[in-house]
Parts: sequence; structure tokens; C-alpha cells
Amino acid sequence: MELLGPEKVDPADVKLIKENLFGYSTFWVTKEEPFGDLGEGILFLGNLRGKREDVYAKLQSRLVEITGDKYNFFMVEEPNSEGPDPRGGPRVSFGLLRKEVSEPGPTTLWQYVIAFLLFLLTIGSSVELGIASQINRLPPEIVKYFTDPNAIDPPDVELLYPFVESALPLAYGVLGVLEVGHFLAAFPKKVKLSIPFFIPNITLGSFGAITQFKSILPDRSTKVDISLAGPIAGAALSFSMFVVGLLLSSNPDAAGDLVQVPSTLFQGSLLLGLISRATLGYTCGLTTTAFNMLPVGCLDGGRAVQGAFGRNALIGFGLTTYTMLGLGVLGGPLSLPWGLYVIICQRTPEKPCLNDVTEVGTWRKAIVTVAIFLVLFTLLPVWDELAEELGIGLVTTF
Repeated sequence: MELLGPEKVDPADVKLIKENLFGYSTFWVTKEEPFGDLGEGILFLGNLRGKREDVYAKLQSRLVEITGDKYNFFMVEEPNSEGPDPRGGPRVSFGLLRKEVSEPGPTTLWQYVIAFLLFLLTIGSSVELGIASQINRLPPEIVKYFTDPNAIDPPDVELLYPFVESALPLAYGVLGVLEVGHFLAAFPKKVKLSIPFFIPNITLGSFGAITQFKSILPDRSTKVDISLAGPIAGAALSFSMFVVGLLLSSNPDAAGDLVQVPSTLFQGSLLLGLISRATLGYTCGLTTTAFNMLPVGCLDGGRAVQGAFGRNALIGFGLTTYTMLGLGVLGGPLSLPWGLYVIICQRTPEKPCLNDVTEVGTWRKAIVTVAIFLVLFTLLPVWDELAEELGIGLVTTF
């Protein structure tokens, strides 16, 4: 296991670092512990002797002079700390990991293959959504083929093309903008991202996409900015389309060939249902989703909460979210499949930033807080009595 395990920090480098990097004017080391997922690194515990950001910058620069460019140097909150730092804020420790074991690896061929297959499946689920949402407008021969068990001869596939063409821009316009938002936020900060892994869903077309970090993030502010950029961009486009749908719903003749969405298929959003009722009286309703902004694991919401409030806060948010998904409080019938996906694939929090201690500022915390509340109100379903009272459950046009 020692031979197969990740390469650990060279003991000679540890000795060199303790003698030449730390000191009474920066950070006085009192103890060492394993650091990293498999204990392949070294965590230096001790007493901080200056402003944490200044000390970290000085130590980071000095480390390169001593050992070269072979280590990543982390500033993290001291684990199991008995109290805050006398200078204010949490007590900090400094972690050391080899770059080859701490930095995310490049996207592999199999990951490209999986991403492509998921993309094709998402195209299929989006097409299925587009066709199902317009079932009352389909040609009779197509409806008969799919509903009559005695039908043998398949209909002309070209009859479906107009419905497919109207569904795809709707699905991939939102998903594309969401992913472009991530990449635009990551580019100026020199953070590399993986290709998006789209998650197909036959009810909504897609649950969104998962994009992995392929660089170690420099600080928590960067984590928040990149995590929020995609959902904000996607939400802006989605809400714009929602408003247009509301306006078109009041004038069905103006809708033309746009997708007619029966909101009973999506009835599950308290926020958008109330907006629909306030805007159009008893004429329409719409459910949308915000699953990627749930504060869990490596989802965008989990990354944003971890960056804004820390890893411990994410644990509390995550347990609450899992409970609400398990009880069906969030997302209605979609809560079970999405909850299982999150538990199996996305439950692990994001790895720490290089500077995982410095706060992100009040305005970033406020934006994350507002975003989480909007997610909750979006995913809270409209219960039957309220839907009947408000007249939510007719047709909305995209």
C-alpha cells in the first residue's frame, strides 16, 4: 500500500521548511499532522505571529525559494480548534501537498466519452419533453402510432421536425448560457474547468450540468464567484423566457409555433406559481427548477455556501437539504431521483482553496443567502389546495 499510495512530502523538505520557512515573526510551529484526503501531506499547527493574509503571502513566496515549485501551500482553519485566534477570526494552520497529488488531473478520454453520451441522452430527453409538451398539437397519425397498440406502420418522422426544432433552443439556450457563465467567470481568474456533464431527465429535459474544477482555487471569493456565475446567467435567461411566456399566455394567438407547456406537468414551484397568478390572474402557471443551486456537496449551491460560509456551514445546509429531499418537501416527485443522484455522485464537498480562511465579504454572503432562499421558494411545490385556489395549472407558453 505504501508503494501504491500517493507520493508523500519528502521528510528532508519538511525539515528544511521547519528550519527556514517558519519562525517567531510569522508562524511558530508546535505540532505536525497528516494532511490531505489520504494523509499524503503535512499540516503544520502552531501560533500565528501576524496578519494571516500577510503571513500567508510571505510564506508562500519563501517556500518557492526554498523547495522550488513542487508543492502547493494551503492556509486552512485549524481542525478541532478549541477557540478563536487571539488576533481575531479562526485559528489557522498551513498544509503542504505535492502538486502532482493535489492538483486535479486533466480530462481523460473516458470522461470525454461519458460527457458526449450524456449530451446525446440530454438531447433525447429534451426532444421527448418538447414533443410531450405539445401533444395536443401533434399530427393525428403520430398520436395514433404512439397510443394505438394495433398501429404497425410508423409515421413519417419528418412530421416531428418542427416540434423538435422548437424544443431544442429552449433547453440548450438555458443550459448553454449557464455553462458559459461558469467559463466567463473562471477565465480572468485563470481557473481551468472540465467539460460539462449534462444530466438528462425525461420530465424537465435536463437537470442541468456538472462542471468540475481542474485547478486549485486561490481563495474562497473565487469559489463563490465561479459557482454563482452560471446559475445567475441561466436564471436571468430563464426568468426572461418565463416573463415572455406569461405575456404570450395572455394572448395565445401571438404564440405561433412556440412550445405550449401544460404547467400540470411541472406544477411544483410556489414562487413562480404566485408570480403567474399575480401577472395573469387565472390563466397560467409554471414550475421551474433550481436543483444545481441546492447547498449540497459539489453542486453550484454547495460550492457557493462552502466558499461564503465555510465547510462546517455546508454540512448543516447539506443535512437540511437531504432531509427536505427525502421528505419530498423540495421538488415534489423529482426530489427522489435528484436526491439519489446527489447522494451517490455529488455528496463530497469541494476541496479547500489555497487560502481557505480569508472571508469573502458581506455582499457575497448576502448574494448567496438570497440565492438559497430563491432556490427554496422555487422548489417548494404548490400544494393542491393552494393551486386550486390560485388557479395554477393551466398552460404557459415559451
